[in-house]
Amino acid sequence: MKHTASILAAALTLVAATSLRAETVDFWKTTPPYPDVVSTSHATPQAAAFFKSYFTAKSEHKPVPTTDHFSEGHLTYIDAALGWPFYSKKGMTDLFEAYMPKWPPAGLSYPTRISGDTHSALVAFTDTPELFGAEIRILAAIDFKDGKIVRWIDYWDGRSFGAEMAAKMRTPPDKFPTNFDYDVASDGASAKIKEVSQKLAAAFAAGDAAAADALFTNDAVYLDRALRVRILGKQAIGKYLARVLATAPYGKGAKLMHVVGSDQGGGYEWTNDGGSVKRGIVAIDLNSAGQIERLDATWDNGMMSDADLQALVLLSVEK
Repeated sequence: MKHTASILAAALTLVAATSLRAETVDFWKTTPPYPDVVSTSHATPQAAAFFKSYFTAKSEHKPVPTTDHFSEGHLTYIDAALGWPFYSKKGMTDLFEAYMPKWPPAGLSYPTRISGDTHSALVAFTDTPELFGAEIRILAAIDFKDGKIVRWIDYWDGRSFGAEMAAKMRTPPDKFPTNFDYDVASDGASAKIKEVSQKLAAAFAAGDAAAADALFTNDAVYLDRALRVRILGKQAIGKYLARVLATAPYGKGAKLMHVVGSDQGGGYEWTNDGGSVKRGIVAIDLNSAGQIERLDATWDNGMMSDADLQALVLLSVEK
């Protein structure tokens, strides 16, 4: 019976993935052409299969199979660190057709963490240095409609890429995109991830460390990629938030703009018009009770001065 149930579960998953019309690999049998290190503990099997298909096509440098995962009718794809927008599937296909043939075989793009489902998801992934000149570790907010991607926004920190190189590639402020399609018509996020995201964002914006800390599990992990900070445990997280929320770009004055994900996890995008860093993303994984067991944030630290960044980093030290 156990063996039969396993076969049935695998078959149902593959049928569901096929209905997305974007599969290019067999999720259960094929080894991907990239490091298979992804955590899918907070993702549905269908989401895991979809993104395995996408990153396989991208790592194999196949433009059309890659962009077949995007909607023909509507697409917003923006690199939020560099301000590079694409508002159509054709635009993305043209880009990949121009660049993919120049990528060496060692150039890979692969997921490391997937949270959510095929309504919306938050994906952590890595582009190796061979693709764009330096390693990029990205958190992406992704929305689907009818099995295709209609919105994809990348967030990463410029200093990990190389602050000077990122600055040369970044779109000037007066030409930086303003249409991030936060109100995209998509299959949307679950009620639970929306509720937790809204509570967390409200606590952060108010500088209320106690209210934010109350949302975490006792053994939660808190990561800020831009600050290179890793805090372990609810008590330490609460103390850290009390020190940092007044000046962190996602703290006081920040505004929640868009939520993605399922009851298992996802996260939200934020903006802060009053700070040097205007936007970023907070990824959260939830337990079955709806508590945050992992938070992973990133924002473009290349937009912050050395002095301000160093002051924030020092706040991670307990006295």
